[in-house]
Amino acid sequence: MSVMEEKLAIDGGTPVKTTKNPPMYPGGLEIGEEEKAEILDVLEHKYLFRYYGPSDAPSKVRQFEVEFAEKMGMKYALAVNSCTSALISSLVAVGVGPGDEVIVPGYTFFASCAAIVAAKAIPVIAEVDDSLTLDPVDFEKKITPRTKAVIPVHMRGAPCDMDRILEIARKYNLKVVEDVAQACGGSYKGKRLGSFGDCNAFSLQYHKIITAGEGGVVLTNDPLLYDRAQAYHDTAACWRPDRFGLPRYEGEVFPGVNFRMSELHGAVALAQLRKLDRLLETMRSKKKRIKDQISDIPGITFRRLNDEAGDTAICLIFFLESPELTERFAKALNAEGVEAGCIYSKGIPDWHIYAHWKMIMDKVTATPEGCPYTCKFYTERGGNAQYSPDMCPQTLDYLSRSIHLDIPPQMTDEDCDLTAAAIRKVAKALL
Repeated sequence: MSVMEEKLAIDGGTPVKTTKNPPMYPGGLEIGEEEKAEILDVLEHKYLFRYYGPSDAPSKVRQFEVEFAEKMGMKYALAVNSCTSALISSLVAVGVGPGDEVIVPGYTFFASCAAIVAAKAIPVIAEVDDSLTLDPVDFEKKITPRTKAVIPVHMRGAPCDMDRILEIARKYNLKVVEDVAQACGGSYKGKRLGSFGDCNAFSLQYHKIITAGEGGVVLTNDPLLYDRAQAYHDTAACWRPDRFGLPRYEGEVFPGVNFRMSELHGAVALAQLRKLDRLLETMRSKKKRIKDQISDIPGITFRRLNDEAGDTAICLIFFLESPELTERFAKALNAEGVEAGCIYSKGIPDWHIYAHWKMIMDKVTATPEGCPYTCKFYTERGGNAQYSPDMCPQTLDYLSRSIHLDIPPQMTDEDCDLTAAAIRKVAKALL
């Protein structure tokens, strides 16, 4: 290969990859006849609301719940209108409330943290480790007498170290709410993610592996937690056998909200669920094809996976030596035709990184009273939440040295090979 051909595109050379990069809508781009058929069935029966309608048509939402629970190896699934709703419902179900603290990693979408505030509790932000998921060591350090629960987030499609997290949670009698928004279908040591915690949350938002445009799922094996999640997600109590009847047991019903999923969303989700395994298989194959071709490059360290077989493979992440090198590497890759990014840049807002959660850093609340931070149930227990953008330096270090590439299932083998070739070219020049 000539010297001219080796010149980086960012310096005026010829880009390696000129094929189109598919957008990261794994299930969204696979919407087809199956989704249309399910939607048309709903419209044909005019059955738009899961609990009643003009015909006796079976509910698509209910059918989705049954198939989802079976797919994940769990007893109960509750479909809701977003993953944020699923998180709030799960937190309420497990008993999180005023005066409680909930530990959440510093690398997750902001909704994971906002849900804690919505449940009237206090977020406690912990470090991630080199898996870019919750660091068990820092998780344990952050536990106080006020800690009620932990939210391990299977971030960017890869499982947390659930053995250690569950061991620590049991030691301190904490509730576990898994956030599986970005890892639907993934697993840890042979068990599906979302089957380890007490009550767990999934997303069906459009960027996710399978999608209904919007939507979420609560998953649990506990019938009481299932009832409590149902009670909270449907303040009209439509889910009860007799919605106007007396409580069947103490605490069965209480004022909640409306997080119900519509039949149209349920129809799309049902069709998408049946495509989940194929999407995972495809992404895993594409990621392996790229990774195998760059695994020998000196200076590149891949993100550690707590269970490689359980990774959903929605992305490829590797670390470089410094933030400065990482930013130049990412710019060079983009010039070569490969969409890549440095996960954390101080001046670029990203709602997935705690340092940019200004509403949390400043303890902003909807009303001037400042609850839950000023709630007497918290302050009288010695609570005094403090936040700062530099409070998790380990997290920022890993993220600032991370190169991130999406792995859409619509990538071709040629796309994979050209991506690997571009990484090798940039590495040869910069590392």
